[in-house]
Amino acid sequence: MRFKRQGSVMSVDLHGTSVEDAQALLLAWLDHAPESVTELRVIHGYNRGTLLRDMVRGGLAHPLIKRKLPALNPGETRLMLGRKGRG
Repeated sequence: MRFKRQGSVMSVDLHGTSVEDAQALLLAWLDHAPESVTELRVIHGYNRGTLLRDMVRGGLAHPLIKRKLPALNPGETRLMLGRKGRG
């Protein structure tokens, strides 16, 4: 699992991670997310990543997540982040 930052967008690759570990990791990261990050791109895979995809798109909830958007790549989900007063 790798985190990478490019400007205000952070990405994380969850390949090889269990659903439980991935959810715990994402929630912990969201609890401490830098204010300058406005989007988290979660790479969960497609062919064998459906459990991770379903957790990210359906089960993952956190106050910072304002929208969940499928990316052009079916193995990725975009989490749009927002804070009070910033949308």
